[in-house]
Amino acid sequence: MKLRRLLMTGMLTLAFLGVASIGMADMKAAKKWVDTEFQPSTLSKAEQMKEMEWFMKAAAPFKGMEIKVVSETIPTHEYESKVLAKAFYEITGIKVTHDLIQEGDVIEKLQVQVQSGENVFDAYINDSDLIGTHFRSGHAVNLTDWMNGEGKSVTLPTLDIDDFMGKSFTTGPDGKLYQLPDQQFANLYWFRYDWFQKPELKKAFKAKYGYELGVPVNWSAYEDIAEFFTNEVKEIDGKAIYGHMDYGKKAPDLGWRFTDAWLSMAGAGDKGLPNGKPVDEWGIRVDGCRPVGSSVARGGATNGPAAKYALRKYMEWLRKYAPPGALGMDFYQSLPYLAKGNVAQQIFWYTAFTASMVKEGTPVVNADGTPKWRMAPSPHGPYWEEGQKLGYQDCGSWTLLKSTPIKRRQAAWLFAQFCVAKTVSLKKTHVGLTPIRDSDIRDKSFTERAPKLGGLVEFYRSPARVAWTPTGTNVPDYPKLAQLWWQNIGEAVAGEVTVSTAMDNLAKEQDKILMRLERAGILGECGPKLNKPVDESVWLKKPGSPKAKLANEKPKGETVDYDQLLKAWKAGKVK
Repeated sequence: MKLRRLLMTGMLTLAFLGVASIGMADMKAAKKWVDTEFQPSTLSKAEQMKEMEWFMKAAAPFKGMEIKVVSETIPTHEYESKVLAKAFYEITGIKVTHDLIQEGDVIEKLQVQVQSGENVFDAYINDSDLIGTHFRSGHAVNLTDWMNGEGKSVTLPTLDIDDFMGKSFTTGPDGKLYQLPDQQFANLYWFRYDWFQKPELKKAFKAKYGYELGVPVNWSAYEDIAEFFTNEVKEIDGKAIYGHMDYGKKAPDLGWRFTDAWLSMAGAGDKGLPNGKPVDEWGIRVDGCRPVGSSVARGGATNGPAAKYALRKYMEWLRKYAPPGALGMDFYQSLPYLAKGNVAQQIFWYTAFTASMVKEGTPVVNADGTPKWRMAPSPHGPYWEEGQKLGYQDCGSWTLLKSTPIKRRQAAWLFAQFCVAKTVSLKKTHVGLTPIRDSDIRDKSFTERAPKLGGLVEFYRSPARVAWTPTGTNVPDYPKLAQLWWQNIGEAVAGEVTVSTAMDNLAKEQDKILMRLERAGILGECGPKLNKPVDESVWLKKPGSPKAKLANEKPKGETVDYDQLLKAWKAGKVK
């Protein structure tokens, strides 16, 4: 009779009857979490319980173990640290300490473990920007082989790798998966939809610029809109307003501002998705899988005309159209400004902050909870061509290192999968708004919530989403190369050197690191092998990237009506 009651309450399924390793307390805990926390889900409760039963069985050999994992601090990872780690412990008996630190510190800890061989953490959630490093270095676990080998007994049968939108971001040139996506968010255009709809502003804008006020398709239109709101409109409802927001402090996060595809948005790289080939958005050229240079003299584009244009426009807009003080702000200090309600648009805005921008009672949210703002595709610079990536997408992903003992690695892999399993992923997506599964973003619960999320759902359901991608595999050593960006660009922003000098120096320094890696010979057949430098004109005359300087870097502004764009996305079209 007792067994019968358990079956009727859904605490056991026929598939796992008789499995001695699953205790009644574990089953009760699983049912509690499924009923009270892990809703909504794309799975039925019976299917959720089946996944939880698998975790209990697979975790039995590790019960009582304590493991440590680490990630950057964003709401999605806070949920994992505070809620999912507790649920995992109650269901499996494996205790997880999930540390939350700054992104740069995550990379530093990972590097310490790689260089020392000592096990600092049992798993890392680090950006897929490191994919080029991981697949070349030999220190990261090849997850494709792992799931069919040493990790097979602890790999969730319903993991469904093909459902992950970021799968291509974490796959190496060898076709193997090196990281498992845990959260992702795009870098899109943000604007005050309510202001753009005002008839008097629409009329005034068209009279001055000769085209409609709308979502800017190109940087020319973005610049016109920035100038219009800053210098023509000046104030709304008695409050001073600005046509642009950004940050310029010489700090490590200034590097992200540029490596996160700014050059690609301008059009510096080559066509190709997820990243330009042979020249990517960092301006690094590859021959096959071998980096061969980043300076124009070696066939790269880091210091090409498009790259210098990109830096020049960033500096110009920051000084002319952003609120006072923006030049001295870092990334974190600049974040609250959009929510204050005095900025018309921002070309470079991470959707990870959607949750903070839809809080009721803030100046950018209506009384009914709908946002006064919208997100839309990023405008592109004059060097951009159809077929290029259009922006950046962060993809924080689980990474296992070979220096972690196998048993600890297996236990950590269980927790990693728990955090992305279909049982929990939809609820986690509603909390952090950083979707990883196609099935989650298409769930009816997001259809219902879409009107309050400013275009997030429509974007991720659209075919346009593929043009926003992370740093790709052309970058052979992300930690070493990334630090060069903020230092060199920071000098230009501070007025210490010219734009041209800053980008020339950056390209030369990147080439020096590529040379060191080449001499070290530690990255195998996909390690750097630099081209010999030639006169820049040789490369600039060839098709593709690096691209010769345009005679006109400000073509006529072009905009699109946001509501028409939304209709296109819903119809499955890019634009």
